[in-house]
Amino acid sequence: MRKFLIRRLLMMVPLLLGISILSFLIMHLAPGDPATLNAAMRSNIDPSYIEKLQVFYGLKDPLYLQYWHWLERFCTFDFGDSFRDSRPVLIVIAERIPATVYLSGLSLILLFVIAVPLGVGAAYYQNRFFDRFVSVFTFVGYSAPHYWVALMLMLLFGVNWGILPISGMADTNLDYLPWYSRGGDYLAHLILPLAVTTYGSLASVSRYARTSMLEVIRQDYIRTARAKGLSEFQVIFNHALRNALIPIVTLFGLFLPSVLGGAVIIETIFSWPGMGRLFWESIVSHNYPVVMGVGIILAFFTLLGNFLADIGYALLDPRVRYD
Repeated sequence: MRKFLIRRLLMMVPLLLGISILSFLIMHLAPGDPATLNAAMRSNIDPSYIEKLQVFYGLKDPLYLQYWHWLERFCTFDFGDSFRDSRPVLIVIAERIPATVYLSGLSLILLFVIAVPLGVGAAYYQNRFFDRFVSVFTFVGYSAPHYWVALMLMLLFGVNWGILPISGMADTNLDYLPWYSRGGDYLAHLILPLAVTTYGSLASVSRYARTSMLEVIRQDYIRTARAKGLSEFQVIFNHALRNALIPIVTLFGLFLPSVLGGAVIIETIFSWPGMGRLFWESIVSHNYPVVMGVGIILAFFTLLGNFLADIGYALLDPRVRYD
C-alpha cells in the first residue's frame, strides 16, 4: 500500500507537466492577445504602443520560450503577475479561493448527504413509489442544464417573488447591517448557487448509490445475515452499506474537481466572487498567467481527488491490496 501511494504521488508530477503544456498551447490558440485587447479599449491608439505592450508581456518570444519562462517561475511557486493589474497571480487567486471553497465544499457535503440516502432508499424500496419518485427526479436532473436551472431559479425567487438575492456573495451594504443580520445575508446569497451546484450532480450520485446498493443486497452474505435473525437495520447499515459505498467513495474523489470546475458556470451566472468566475474573466481578457494558475490548481485537485479515491477504496475494501 505504501509503495502504491508513493508511486501515485510521483506520477502526479509528469501529469501536471503534461496538463500545463496542453493548457498553454490551447490558451495561445485563441485569437488575439492581451496587448491587442488592451489597445482595442482605446481609440486612436498608436501601433507602436501595442508592440511595446507585447514586448512587456513577453508575447514576442517564441511559444516554447514563453512556456519555459513560465515553467521556471512555476518551479519556484511563482505564477507570474496578472496582466490586468500587475499583481502576483497567487495573491489574485488566493483572494478568490475562500469563496469557491465555501460554495463547492458545502455543495460536495450536501450532495453526498442527500444523494446516498436517496439511492439507498430507492434500492431498498425497489419498484415502489419511493423508487419511482427518485427515478423521475434523477431523469429530470440529468436533462436539466445547470445554467437553465440557475436562470429559472433566479427568475422565480429573485425577480418574480423577490425573496432571495440573485448575485454576489453578500449585500453591498453588509458593513452597515447589524451583526445578527450578517449571517442571514450570507445565507440568503448562498441558497440559490448552492442549490444549483448540488442539484446538478445529485441525480448521477443517487443513481450510482441505487445501482451499487442493489448489487450488494443480492449477495449471498446478505441473505446469510438475514437468515441469522439480524434486524433489517443491521443488515442494511452494518453489512450492505459499507460495501455499497465503495464506488461512491471513488465518485467522491472524482466529484471534487468537477464541483470546482463546474463552479465556473455557476459563479459567473450568480456573480459569485470565486475562482471559477476569475477563471472565466481571465479567459475572456486573455490574462494568460491567471488562466495558467487557475488551470494548474484545478488539475492538481483533479489528481488529488483520484488519489483520495484510491485511499478510500482501499480503506473500505480490505480485499484491495495494491502491493
